[in-house]
Amino acid sequence: MRSMPQALAVGAIVAQCGIGAAAAAELPLNDYPTVARADYVFGCMQVNGQTRDALERCSCSIDVIASLLPYEQYEEAETVMRVRQRGGENASMFLTMPMMRAKVDVLKRAQIEAELRCF
Repeated sequence: MRSMPQALAVGAIVAQCGIGAAAAAELPLNDYPTVARADYVFGCMQVNGQTRDALERCSCSIDVIASLLPYEQYEEAETVMRVRQRGGENASMFLTMPMMRAKVDVLKRAQIEAELRCF
């Protein structure tokens, strides 16, 4: 049998784990890889300046986008936009297909919302 101090210590650890699990369940899903977030912030700072303020605003921006759009959808839209920028024969398909336009439109709406909240 455990002594009273040991039982209290075990009980405290179990309680903390339970509280931690409940708090973690309340947090939004973070399915964006760190490298994707960092890449977004880096690009955003290239456009908005290399300042601490730009870092905070750009970090806010990707957090807002991540809260509105699952990573899979973000990645699909980013891919469509990259292919469009390259041009060429294959790019025309990505410009004209309604499904591809819709993917980009969803991302653009999330970016607008992020800009309104963060900038």
